[in-house]
Amino acid sequence: MMFKNADRDLWTSFINGDDNALNLLYKQFIDVLYAFGLRFTDDGELVKDGIQDLFVDLYKYRETLAIEVNVKSYLFTSLKRKICLVLKKNAAAANHSFEIPFLLSPSIEEQVIHDENQSALLLKLNKQLELLPSRQKEALYLRFNAELEYEEIALIMNISLETCRTLVYRGVKQLREKMTISHIHKALA
Repeated sequence: MMFKNADRDLWTSFINGDDNALNLLYKQFIDVLYAFGLRFTDDGELVKDGIQDLFVDLYKYRETLAIEVNVKSYLFTSLKRKICLVLKKNAAAANHSFEIPFLLSPSIEEQVIHDENQSALLLKLNKQLELLPSRQKEALYLRFNAELEYEEIALIMNISLETCRTLVYRGVKQLREKMTISHIHKALA
């Protein structure tokens, strides 16, 4: 909660004309924004451009920005919108249909203890995650990796709070069921 208050204070200072506050916001959020952007495309340059455009727009339109916002949610939503507009435009130019992708990080294995059993379990979990619909993957990522509240996720994904909770619930339930079945088959083999 203290972190969110600090974010809000920086945001307020920025809107009130403090250019250094924008710089601090950028430094604070650049890494999480970049990681989040890579969930929609593996084109790092497109993500970097989106982040740059986002902060340019913030500077350009700061007089019209609302003071009472959840800063992290606002930045995530804005970046997602920018990236998806470019992806949609590229898909239209190539005569492809467009669905908002949500990619999982292949580096999850690096985050686990190098124990063989845990690595095998993680690989199975990743396989099951890949089978989830994109919207469920996105909701799970925002809830458990980005540690956002359901209200924030609903705003970012432009869905109702009930739909958000349902997406997370169903994703977790499906993963639990698949992982339990996997363990039962392994024990019987």
